[in-house]
Amino acid sequence: MISRRDTMLGLAGGMLAGGLAAKPAWAENRPSRRPPPAQRKVSSPAVERELARVKAAIGDPELAWLFENCFPNTLDTTVELGRLDGKADSFVITGDIECLWLRDSSAQVWPYLPLAKNDAVLRQVFQGLIHRQARCILIDPYANAFLPDPKGTTPNKWAVDDMTEMKPGVAERKWEIDSLCYPIRLAHGYWRATGDVAPFDEEWRAAMRLVVATFRQQQRKNGPGPYRFQRKAETPTETLALDGYGFPTRKVGMIHAMFRPSDDACLYAFNIPGNLFAVTALRLLAPLWRAVGGEEALAQDALALAAEVATAVRAHGRMTDAAGQEIWAYEVDGFGNRLFMDDANVPSLLGLPYLGCCAADDPLYRRTRARVWSGDNPYFFQGTAGEGVGGPHEGLRMIWPMAIIVRALTSDDDAEIRQCLGWLKTTHAGTGFMHEAFDQDDPSHFTRSWFAWANTLFGELMIDLLARKPALLRAPVR
Repeated sequence: MISRRDTMLGLAGGMLAGGLAAKPAWAENRPSRRPPPAQRKVSSPAVERELARVKAAIGDPELAWLFENCFPNTLDTTVELGRLDGKADSFVITGDIECLWLRDSSAQVWPYLPLAKNDAVLRQVFQGLIHRQARCILIDPYANAFLPDPKGTTPNKWAVDDMTEMKPGVAERKWEIDSLCYPIRLAHGYWRATGDVAPFDEEWRAAMRLVVATFRQQQRKNGPGPYRFQRKAETPTETLALDGYGFPTRKVGMIHAMFRPSDDACLYAFNIPGNLFAVTALRLLAPLWRAVGGEEALAQDALALAAEVATAVRAHGRMTDAAGQEIWAYEVDGFGNRLFMDDANVPSLLGLPYLGCCAADDPLYRRTRARVWSGDNPYFFQGTAGEGVGGPHEGLRMIWPMAIIVRALTSDDDAEIRQCLGWLKTTHAGTGFMHEAFDQDDPSHFTRSWFAWANTLFGELMIDLLARKPALLRAPVR
């Protein structure tokens, strides 16, 4: 096995390319797809109240049913609460892969943050995850995925023979910039939502020092640094060129990434969405660091690094499209070579405003966004079931609901949002959940029946729309 994404075929009776041939049974009878209460991993009173509030405001019965199933899915099925070395511990798996990804775990719980201040259960979840992520970073800042046992020595089965420095507790060791950005975003979000500084102990502070040091190391100003990775694989995106260090770059101040947030190898090591996310994360770290009593030198270093990377991205991360308009590139190498594409996984070009990297009405972003959702992006797919962005990870024709959700989250256009809701409503193949990807013409062919990130992201969209566009959410979607 060479991918962490297990391909699964969903069989939903009555689904034909282009839509529904006849109304399936699940469209008439929509029983909850949540586990019975006694079998749920975590039960949060605040989440249950929010679920009831928002579901009652959704005018489309099927979207309301999807929200009921998806919004609590992370808590229902993926969070293991406990204690580790005397601290609260939350181990959050991705779904059908029972490991913790720094990116996925952060994103999965993000929609619950506004509810945490008045819910002790949620605060325990967040405190435990902040502790666990700090421990993971200290184990290996270059790893993307981790095992439940910090001393475990059995990585994911497809990573067993990887040619890299595998350490105990590591499930997979693909260096991705966003793996270190997401824990900062989560920590800052928790602090702002609750005012609680209890999780930010010396272990967490040590992890943050290591984050900044790793970003500096991967500017590669003084050599390639310690990270290298190779894998015996038939798929080129699963391994790295040139003895595992990746293709050459000119050292311009950006941070090198060897893998994208899809866990696919970068073509050019300067991934632009990842570097912009790093700028945002470093700027979030500084005020939090000061609030928890960290030394001022680290806060200053984080801000200086953010400024340096931002300047480099502005100088080298843009390109001109066929119409002569300036847009963001997806990856560059500093020598003038640029790649335009986008990937459904966030950070993406499409998702820059969602992560706070720019305003949704920023002209450079708007021009880039238009190209992302068009034939100019080699991983934009259109079919009879829908249209959207995918990526190399699951191959051609495969549209990711995550990209459709992010498009709606970053849009102010009612018609555009309504169209996104329509695609989400008609492509879940009767399962009641979001998937990793579905075929552009046949939603019954999908990957990952249990993918908690996409589920809670859909829940976040419904809550966002109720706040921004309640009239749109209350209307049926056709």
